[in-house]
Amino acid sequence: MSLRYQDDYLWLELGSAREETGDTAAALAAFDQAVRWAPYYAHTHWERGNLRLRVGQFAEAFEDLRAAAASRKSLAPNLIDLAWGLSRGDLNTVEQLVQINDDSARLAFARFLAQKGKGKECLRHVSLLRAPLSDENRRELVSQLIRAKAFREAFELWRTDGKTSMPVVLNGGFEEPIELAAGYEGFGWFIFGKSEARVAKDESEKLSGRASLLLGFNGDWKGPRESIWQTIVVEPQRRYRISFGVKTKEIVTGAPPAIAIIDAVDDRRLGQSAAFPTPSSNWQTMSFEFSTAASTQAVVLGFMRVEGSCDLSCPIFGTVWLDDFLIEDVGTTDSQR
Repeated sequence: MSLRYQDDYLWLELGSAREETGDTAAALAAFDQAVRWAPYYAHTHWERGNLRLRVGQFAEAFEDLRAAAASRKSLAPNLIDLAWGLSRGDLNTVEQLVQINDDSARLAFARFLAQKGKGKECLRHVSLLRAPLSDENRRELVSQLIRAKAFREAFELWRTDGKTSMPVVLNGGFEEPIELAAGYEGFGWFIFGKSEARVAKDESEKLSGRASLLLGFNGDWKGPRESIWQTIVVEPQRRYRISFGVKTKEIVTGAPPAIAIIDAVDDRRLGQSAAFPTPSSNWQTMSFEFSTAASTQAVVLGFMRVEGSCDLSCPIFGTVWLDDFLIEDVGTTDSQR
C-alpha cells in the first residue's frame, strides 16, 4: 500500500474489506482517501456515497452521489432510483435529493417518471428543458408513457402541433403513410404480425379522398394479434360512436372480419361492429357504439374476427377495403345520468 499510496482503487478495495469486517468508520476513512486522490472521478464519490447511505449519512451521501452523476451522466438513473426508493416515491423529496440542474439530468428524470406512469410530472419536466426535445427522445418518452398506461400525457407529448384534439382516429381515411411494424408504440395506425396477409394503401378503391386500406387474405391467419390497430385517448364514462367504410370481395371464412374496441388498460372488449358483409359487397358505411368505464383512459380500435362456425384463428380468404374511420362523442353513460 505504501508504494501505491495515491492509488484510489486500492483505497476503495481497503474500504470494502474494512466494511466486510464491520468496521464502517475505518471503511469510510479509506473511502475518504480514495476521494482525496481522485476527487473528480465518478467511482470514488459513488462508492463513498453508497457507504454513507448504508450508515445513515443521507445528506452527505447524496452530495457524493450527485457529484458522481455529474461526472458520469450514465449514473443519473441510478441516482434517481436511489432517491425514489429512499423517499418512497415522494416527488418533492426526490427532486430535493437529486437537485436537477441541467438538461441531461432532467431528461433522465423525465424518463424515470414516464416509466413510473407519472405522466403529468413527466410533461412538467419536459417543459422545463432548455433545449428542444429531440424526435428520438420524444418517441422514447411516448413509448414509455404508453407502456405505463399514461395515455393522455403520451398523446399530449406526441402531438407536436398542439392542435390535434381528443378523441380522434388519426389518418382515418388512410391518406397518410402507415407504420408497417410495431417497433414504436405511438399513435396512428400500426400493422403487426407475421401472416402472409397483404396490407397496402390502395388508391384505386376508396369511399372518399385519395386512398383506402386494402387487406388481402390468402388463408394464413395467426390469430387476433395479427392485426391493424390504433390507440385512441378517450374520456371515462362517455359513450362514443365509431363509423367506417368497408368493401369486401370474395371473403370466404367461418369467422368473418369486423372492427372491435378494446379497453387499452385491461383489454376488456367494449364494443364491436357487425360482421363485414360476405362474400362480396360494394362500399357501405358501418357503425357501432360503445361506452367507456370509470377507469378507461384509452381504447384500441382494431381489425378482428367474429367467431362463427370455426374459431378465430381459422383460415380467411378474400379482400377487404377500409376507409373513413371516425369517432364521435354521443354523450354520457347511463351511470352518469
